[in-house]
Amino acid sequence: MALAAIAPIEPPTEAFLGVERSVSGRRWRARTADAGVVRAISLRMGLTEPLARALAARGVTPETAEDYLRPTLRALFPDPSSFRGMDEAAQVLIDAIERGRKTIVFADYDVDGASSAAQLVRWHRAMDVELPIYVPDRLTEGYGPSPAAFRHLREAGYELVVTVDCGAAAYDALNAAAEIGLEVVVIDHHLMRETPPPARALVNPNQLGCDSGQGVLAAAGVTFVLLAALNREARRRGWFAERAEPDLRQWLDLAALGAVCDVTQLVGFNRALAAQGLKVMSAWANPGLKALLDVAGSTGPAGVFHAGYILGPRINAGGRIGRADLGARLLSTDDPDEARALAAELDALNAERKGVETQIQEAAIAAIESGANFDPAAPAIVVAEDDWHPGVIGIVASRLRERYRRPVIVIGIDRAADIGKGSGRSQPGVNLGRAVQAAFDEGLLLTGGGHAMAAGLSLRPAAIPELRAFLCERLAGEMADAEALDAIEVDALVTPGVAARPLLDAFQAMEPFGPGNPEPVFAVAGVRIERVMPLKGGHLRCALVDARGRSLKAVAWRSADTPVGHRILAGGGAVHAVGKLKADDWNGRHSAELEIEDLADPRMS
Repeated sequence: MALAAIAPIEPPTEAFLGVERSVSGRRWRARTADAGVVRAISLRMGLTEPLARALAARGVTPETAEDYLRPTLRALFPDPSSFRGMDEAAQVLIDAIERGRKTIVFADYDVDGASSAAQLVRWHRAMDVELPIYVPDRLTEGYGPSPAAFRHLREAGYELVVTVDCGAAAYDALNAAAEIGLEVVVIDHHLMRETPPPARALVNPNQLGCDSGQGVLAAAGVTFVLLAALNREARRRGWFAERAEPDLRQWLDLAALGAVCDVTQLVGFNRALAAQGLKVMSAWANPGLKALLDVAGSTGPAGVFHAGYILGPRINAGGRIGRADLGARLLSTDDPDEARALAAELDALNAERKGVETQIQEAAIAAIESGANFDPAAPAIVVAEDDWHPGVIGIVASRLRERYRRPVIVIGIDRAADIGKGSGRSQPGVNLGRAVQAAFDEGLLLTGGGHAMAAGLSLRPAAIPELRAFLCERLAGEMADAEALDAIEVDALVTPGVAARPLLDAFQAMEPFGPGNPEPVFAVAGVRIERVMPLKGGHLRCALVDARGRSLKAVAWRSADTPVGHRILAGGGAVHAVGKLKADDWNGRHSAELEIEDLADPRMS
């Protein structure tokens, strides 16, 4: 069916846009766009009106549409010198190679840290230098650099440490490094205090005085810019007179992996990194990524789904419940046999991680909804219990944030050590990292930091009630504003007949999707729910059928115990549905299905 058949989104008078409270308690509203801008984008880029309208609703203009739809590094790559400390960092690392200084990269355990470390390892390897990797064990060493870790490295003879995706808040560790004569270069992106820790060089687009305008980058993106600075400094010193200059494009897959898995804003240069990096990833030239794809039983060109849901969780599994350095080793190896062995180990750890995560999530939901000590309607939810595995509490916090639509911190308590380690995830519009930093400054925490959407902390268990009260008071205003704006934004009202593969293929021109570039949401109005099929894992499949008998396949993930799932299972009269269109290529099909995000009864409109 022609895309022109898609009904334009009108002001909120359509039935489905009148929903003030859906079955999950949310509002729906149309994404609005200036008609003149829509027409101009449509004419300039040769796009259908619905697609041009979706672009305009995301802030795209006729002038920026080309970079949005076809983001290139040539057009969007920033000057490395615009990053405070970048030139000095490049000089220190090039000096270290020239002088044969013993250097090591110190990485965070997660995908962003692993992909950042692997980029540096591969660049050094191209310079005939093997750069070792150190990843601290979260259970025995804690998060990030520590005085003990730096003393250990100094005793092992290392003269220079490069921290990636960590270090910007490691004041104690960097002070200790200065005392023992260990030089440190910090490559990070997390929020910082005004006074930076002592380092030989510190590169962080979110530090005070950095004019790069690239604060949305993950550490992997900052590291990729560092590689450009390294090439430039090496070129200036004449290194490439008799040897080939490394082609940085071959490592774009690692930069994209960090950008997607760290849930960064996919706008501007960061969007170009992700888009071009996913193209490079699609060749599966990195032995580690290829082995991980194979062990997961997946195929096809790489997309955000591959990076975020197939590769990312498996890479993270090593740091969460296994050996912390597995992910970085996997991404940096050139040995296919080693890659296959590491991928198999990570896949097994990921399966184990899922079981642990499910247990903790169920216990946390039971504690929150018991009503004894927690108010799910509070501005922030802080839930804690003994012996919750610190490696999975971040994932659980993310799941709970989705369920309750507010910031959540999950804390695992080690009674023997009298310490609780927590991980938090935030609601859009609520800066959790800043609030956690404030709690640290108030003396409520032993450690704490992060960014707007995620944070980590440690504290004495006795301080948990005070932390909960502090966060609820501090975040009340931000949460009230975020709640007022929280709505499912709909790009188009379609019929089951229009919601087909041609529509999906047309809107895929907007990829890659993520924060800053949300995936299009479609609504179907007045459909019946038929052929409900419960699946393992609490998923539900069904068909959405309109009054003319046209049917749209649909699925609601992890919904069986949610209001949406309850409404699907109840059946009955007509409903409105909103969700995202996804490809259905199973068993040779070439169709589309709707991933249901929410439902509403017409009488609730």
